[in-house]
Amino acid sequence: MRVEVQLLLWALCVGLGATGAPEGEETRKVSLELNPGSSNSTQNLLHIRAVGNGSTIHYVWSTIGAPTVLLIYTDSEDTQLKVNWTKLLSPEPHGAIRVEPANHVLYSTALLFTRIYEYKDVNNTANFTGTDRKLFYPPYELSTFTWGSARDSMNSSSLTARLSGVNSTDPNFNNGSVSFQVSAYEGSGRDLSSPQLLHNANCTKMEFSLSGVKPRGNNSRFALEMVTLEKKAGRKKIKSVRSIDDEYTPTIFEVMELVPDAPNTSHALGYFQWKSVAYGTTGGGRASSLPCKMYKPHSLNATLRIPSIVYAFYGEDLADGYNIEAYNVSFGIADGDFYDKNSFLGWSALIGYGTPPRDSFSILVMCIMAVALGAPLLLLIVGTIVVLVMRSRRRTVTPNYEPVN
Repeated sequence: MRVEVQLLLWALCVGLGATGAPEGEETRKVSLELNPGSSNSTQNLLHIRAVGNGSTIHYVWSTIGAPTVLLIYTDSEDTQLKVNWTKLLSPEPHGAIRVEPANHVLYSTALLFTRIYEYKDVNNTANFTGTDRKLFYPPYELSTFTWGSARDSMNSSSLTARLSGVNSTDPNFNNGSVSFQVSAYEGSGRDLSSPQLLHNANCTKMEFSLSGVKPRGNNSRFALEMVTLEKKAGRKKIKSVRSIDDEYTPTIFEVMELVPDAPNTSHALGYFQWKSVAYGTTGGGRASSLPCKMYKPHSLNATLRIPSIVYAFYGEDLADGYNIEAYNVSFGIADGDFYDKNSFLGWSALIGYGTPPRDSFSILVMCIMAVALGAPLLLLIVGTIVVLVMRSRRRTVTPNYEPVN
C-alpha cells in the first residue's frame, strides 16, 4: 500500500516538475544588434532593445575601453538608440551615445568590469581582503585587453553574443581568454546551465569566464572588480536574500543583489543579481561549485579614470551627479581547489530593471515533501480505519459457545 501511494505521488511530481520554467506575466519583443549605424567590425557595441508594456529597456554592452553595460529605461515603446561613431572613437566621446527622445528616459545606470585580481593564497584561506598585499600580482586591467569581434558568436534568434578578450602582451594568455557571454530574454523562464538562474523579460544575463589562462604562481585565486554608477540621490547597497535549496542549485541558500538604496523614488530601479556560487568547469554542477563572496564598496568619485562608454553617455563630469563605487567579488573556498586544477572559472549574474526574480519551492520539491510527509499520514489514517473495522466485526460476530450460569 505504502509503495503504491509513493509511486503514484512520485509519478505525478515528475510529470509536473518537467513542465519547465515558471510562467511570467510580462513579455517583451527583444532585438539584438551589433554596432548600430556602423560597419566597423573591430569594435564591439552590442545593443539589446526590449520593447513592451508601454516602455523600452535599452542595454548597451561594449568593450570600447573596460567592458561595460548601460541600462536605460524609457516610458515609451518608440525610443531609439543613437550612436555618433566618429565622436565615440575620439579622445572626447562625451554625448556620442544617447537615447531619443531624451525626455522619455526615466532611469539609467551602468556597470563596468574593470580588473581581475590574482593573488597567492599560500594558506588556502580564500580570504581576499585578509591576504597580504605582497602576495598580489599586478591586476589585469580589462580596459587594455584586445577584444575579438562579437559578430562570429552573435545569434539573433537565441539573443546571445560573446565578448572575448586577451591580454595580448602577456604570455599567460597564449592559450587563454576572458569572456562575457550576454543573453537576453523575451519572457520568464529558467536557464538550463548552472546555476539555473530564474529570469524575466526585464533582464539580461552575463556569464563571466576565465579560461585557459596560466596562473602566475602556485596556489592562485582570482577576484573580479566591478564599478557601479548611480545618481547622487541613491547609492547601491548589497542585499542578501535567503533562497530555497531545491533541485536547481543544490546546497546554495543565498541570492545576492546589488540594488539602489533610494526608497523615495517613484519608479522601479536597476539591479544586479546572482547566486553565491561560481564553477570550476565549463559544465558547472555541484562537484565543481566554488562559493563566491562580495565585499563592501569603496568610492571612486574622485579617482575614476577608466576608459569606458559611460563617458559617451553620461558626459565628462560624472562625479558631479553620480555616486561611483567599486565592488570586488572573489571566488573559492578555504581548503578548496585552486584555479590551476581545471584552468577555468565561470560565474553568472542578471542585470535588469524592476523587481528581481524570486525563487520559490519548485513543483518537484513540493511533491517530494508531500510524499515524505503525506504518505506516513495516509498510512496512519488507513491503519486506524482498519483497526476500527476489525473491532466492529468482532463485536457483531455471534459467539459459538453457551455462557456458563
